[in-house]
Amino acid sequence: MSDLSVFREETRAWLIENCPEGVKGPGVVHSGSTKVTFEKDIQLWMERMADRGWTVPAWPKEYGGGGLTVEQTRVLFEEMNEIGARPPLINMGTRMFGPTLLEFGTEEQKQRHLTVIAKGGAAWCQGYSEPGAGSDLASLRCRAEDKGDYFLINGQKIWTSGAQYADWMFCLVRTDFDAAKHSGISFVLVPMDQEGVTVKPISLISGNSPFCETFLDDAIAEKRDLVGTMNEGWTIGKRLLQHERSGQGGLSPTAARPKPVGVTIDLEVDDVLKDYVNDSTISPALRDEVIDWKMRSAAFRLTQKRAGEQARDGKTPADTTSVFKLYGSTLAQDRQEIVVRLMGTQGLGWEGDTFSTDEIGAARSWLSSKAVTIYGGTNEVQANIIAKRVLGLPD
Repeated sequence: MSDLSVFREETRAWLIENCPEGVKGPGVVHSGSTKVTFEKDIQLWMERMADRGWTVPAWPKEYGGGGLTVEQTRVLFEEMNEIGARPPLINMGTRMFGPTLLEFGTEEQKQRHLTVIAKGGAAWCQGYSEPGAGSDLASLRCRAEDKGDYFLINGQKIWTSGAQYADWMFCLVRTDFDAAKHSGISFVLVPMDQEGVTVKPISLISGNSPFCETFLDDAIAEKRDLVGTMNEGWTIGKRLLQHERSGQGGLSPTAARPKPVGVTIDLEVDDVLKDYVNDSTISPALRDEVIDWKMRSAAFRLTQKRAGEQARDGKTPADTTSVFKLYGSTLAQDRQEIVVRLMGTQGLGWEGDTFSTDEIGAARSWLSSKAVTIYGGTNEVQANIIAKRVLGLPD
């Protein structure tokens, strides 16, 4: 028996013995936020998995990870899927900031931040976009003044997902206003629990508020929380975006398909077909759309799998993440559209006893999905990156 087979058997036995029933099937996943109280089973599952380093299984053990190989990580997630176990911990710290800090952080920064993230002790949010700097992110104007052993930060960030629950923000700030557009930008870490940080959730058409606007008024970031070199944060910021788009494009290894931001109920097309449709009621045109979507979805999954297997050492690919982000976000948006259309008028319910929880969730998720091709870099931005960085086309 191979070492990987032994690992699979041991992993399966441990999961069966230690996975609480309350974390099987769809539901809430621990976010690591100290501002949220989680149900007992969710908290227990996170703690048990963290003790083994399996909240971030591919991270080195010295930073709270499991030190697993790419193959072992894949086996772990396969066995979790087999018993219907939800991931123990998902946040921007595990999927975006953590992998970036592993590449660019100092040893002190890794020990201080990564170990806390792995134990579910801190949730993170992203301080990138500003009212005048969205797709053109390099136009950001949030100012950080060097005060010796700390930075004094003033400005505004927007679309900061989950900022109302976050303990920390990784933030792009301008530290040299005389430098060229893409220069003079630094990557700093800002604690959210301070007087200089004000968070205001943004109500969306779907009725929820996953995004926020964040105001920084004399907020403080310690000098030891400067990641990389002063005025050279643009490179680090771009690398983090690759990790973000890798997750949105389904390239990051996971025990479950991540739901798009703001999507409340992520229904399977096959389940909706079974519950709402039969051959006598579905129109030929809609039937063709469902078949087309399922074929595109299957092809995309196979491409994701191949790309994941080809990635050396399990590291996130570079500019090709934009290919997966563009196609994956479009596919996710199309999926929500098909779900509500298959439900007919029941897929347009906002509230009331005549609509089920799934039907109301489908309608609101359909509305939320309109932003999927915008956040994390619009489809137009991804197409430009692909044209320039992947295909090598002229400007």
